[in-house]
Amino acid sequence: MEECRKRAVALGFFDGVHLGHQALLRRTAERAGMLGLSPALLTFDRSPREFVTGTPVPLLTTVQERSRTARALFPGMEVITVPFDRAMMTMPWEDFVVMLSEVYRARWLVAGHDFRFGHKNSGTAALLREKAAELGLGCEIIPAVRLEGVTVSSTHIRALLERGEAAEAARFLGRPFAVSGLVRHGKRLGSSRLGAPTVNLIPDPRQLVPAFGVYAARVTVDGTARPAVTNVGVRPTVDTDGGVTVESHLLEPVGELYGADCRVEFLRMLRPERRFSSLEALREQIARDAEAARAYFFETEIKTNRRAD
Repeated sequence: MEECRKRAVALGFFDGVHLGHQALLRRTAERAGMLGLSPALLTFDRSPREFVTGTPVPLLTTVQERSRTARALFPGMEVITVPFDRAMMTMPWEDFVVMLSEVYRARWLVAGHDFRFGHKNSGTAALLREKAAELGLGCEIIPAVRLEGVTVSSTHIRALLERGEAAEAARFLGRPFAVSGLVRHGKRLGSSRLGAPTVNLIPDPRQLVPAFGVYAARVTVDGTARPAVTNVGVRPTVDTDGGVTVESHLLEPVGELYGADCRVEFLRMLRPERRFSSLEALREQIARDAEAARAYFFETEIKTNRRAD
C-alpha cells in the first residue's frame, strides 16, 4: 500500500475487536470503498489507562492479536499502531485531530459514541466531529452496539471471563476468547504419567486469562485445530511456584509440538481449578474432564448440523 494514499481511519483502542469494534471497522471499510480511500485502524501499543495510572490493565488481546483479528475479519484493513507515551498523553485534543490529517493522511474518521482522546481525555466524539469539519474531514460517530439490551464493551467481556463465562463472552466478542504463545517444555506429566498428550504455554503477562478452571477448548498448533480440555491456573497439584499456565490435554493423538506456535480458544468452563490428593486422583479427574469435553463437542456438532439442515 502506498504511504501517500489517503485513508478512512477507525479510531479507538480496540481491545478484543468485539462486536462493537467490528461495527466501526465495517463502516470504515464501507466508507473507504465509497470514497476510494484506504481503510485503516489506528490503535496504541499499550493501554492508555495503564500508562496514565500506573495500574496494570489485563487486556483481552495483545497488540499482535488485535492486528491479526482485525485483518482476518476485514481483509485489506491497515493497522496503524501508535506509541502511547508522555507526548501522546499530554497532546491537546485539537492537535490529535490535526495529526490524523497531516501525519496519517486521514480524510474520513469513524469513532464510537464514547470515544475520548487528547490530554486528560478532554476530546469527545462531538468535538471530534466539529474539528473534523473545520479541517475538511468527514466524520461518523457510531452508536453503542447492544446484544439483548446489554452494551457490548471490553469491560463487560472482561467481567464475563473473570467469572469463567467463556461461552457468553464469545457472544459479545463474535468469536471465542483466545490466548496465544509458544508451546513450552513443562513437567511432561500429561504425556508420561497422566496418559494424555499435553500442550503447555505461558500467556503474555499483559493479557487477561479467564477464571482459573478447566475448559472445553480448541487448540490450534501450526494451523491445525484440535479439540482439547484446558486447565488455566497454577496447577496446585503438581506445581509450587504459583506461576499461571495454560495447559491443554489434547483429545486426539499428536506428535511433537514443543516450540510451535499455539492458540487456545476457550469454549465452555467445565469446573473450577482445585488441588488433588495425588497424581492418580488428578489423572482420573483429567479422564472425566476429557469425557465432559467430548460431550460438549458432540453436542455442539449436533446443534451445528441441525442449523445447517
